[in-house]
Amino acid sequence: MDRQISKEVRRREQLRRVLKAAAGAGALALAVWLTSALLQTRLQRRDLQISVIDRGMLELSVSASGKVVPAFEEIVNSPITSRILEIYRRGGDSVDVGTPILRLDLQAAETEYGKLLDEEQMKVLQLEQLRVSNRNRLSEMEMQLKVSRMELNRKEVELRNERYLDSLGAGTTDRVRQVELSYDVSRLQLDEEEHKYVNEQSLAAADLKVKMLELAIFRKGLSETRRTLEDARIRSPRKAILTYVNSEVGAQVQQGSRVAIVSDLSHFKIEGEIADSYGDRIAPGSRAVIRIGRERIGGVVSDVTPLSRNGVISFTVQLEDDNHTRLRSGLKTDVYVMNAIRDDVLRIANASYYTGRGAYELFAVSDGQLVRRRVQLGDSNFEHVEVIDGLEEGDEVVVSDMSEYGQKSKIRLR
Repeated sequence: MDRQISKEVRRREQLRRVLKAAAGAGALALAVWLTSALLQTRLQRRDLQISVIDRGMLELSVSASGKVVPAFEEIVNSPITSRILEIYRRGGDSVDVGTPILRLDLQAAETEYGKLLDEEQMKVLQLEQLRVSNRNRLSEMEMQLKVSRMELNRKEVELRNERYLDSLGAGTTDRVRQVELSYDVSRLQLDEEEHKYVNEQSLAAADLKVKMLELAIFRKGLSETRRTLEDARIRSPRKAILTYVNSEVGAQVQQGSRVAIVSDLSHFKIEGEIADSYGDRIAPGSRAVIRIGRERIGGVVSDVTPLSRNGVISFTVQLEDDNHTRLRSGLKTDVYVMNAIRDDVLRIANASYYTGRGAYELFAVSDGQLVRRRVQLGDSNFEHVEVIDGLEEGDEVVVSDMSEYGQKSKIRLR
């Protein structure tokens, strides 16, 4: 026979079932919350590069690519067409002034030089021969002038005597006129000979000057040939490092072709390239900053090529510290050329995120988490970027690479 369950018992049973259901729901909610918390992205603050927005001066710059090259580099060219016989030094060797680098075949050049020396001697002898010839000819003319003067003096005496005799009545007028005529003819002949002598002196002096000038010109050519022959004995022009040498023994080299390069690897400069669209922002005298890794070296633009080649303008930067330990020939660098100054602007640190003026999605620190913000950035230099809109002074912004979190709007920060 069934007994009726009391209301109190039924109430306790119902309460127990409600408590069980509530406990299950709470456990499920806790599990969901824990799972969500575990799956939510969290980042360590110390792993991020965070910049604080500040206000100050911004020295604007344009970026360019650069390459470290030796400050002093000299190309050694072959002064003659010849072939290589011996190699004395290899690339990378240290050389001093006058150190032999290689030997060319100079037999033909030396033979030609010997011929020129013989020709010089012949011209010297010809010049001496002309001097002797002129001296003899002028000496003969001087002797003839002396004879003519003596003859004129004799006729002058004869004329005086005839005039004297004519005054005494012992002579005749015809005789006096005959002697006068002979005297006048001799005087005219003497004048002519004297003019010929003066002209011959001038002509002899001019011929001598021409021959001396020809000899001087020939000797200049001979001196040039001697210098060329000396240069053909390929030697180092300065104390430096031999960075290149044509080491193909027996190879034919043409006149003017490169056979060696010596470089001073203790001092360097930067050869930069920039798009020609920025050509109006770079000029000689502009301040520049060279960045090699985290190192920064100051410098000044020394020259800019006036022409664009393949859309690129080349320029050279002279470094303030041109023997810095990080400088290596051929090393690629970032070059920042300063071109304007702006005062009292909001600034954020420059990093890899910045690619030019425009809109960016950056993460700002807010209440212990990172919140995505859309910001507008302007011009830059190698240290800072101008903030136009989207951030305030004192805001903290992540400037390290956040590309893997591109779909997230918030990230927990620890």
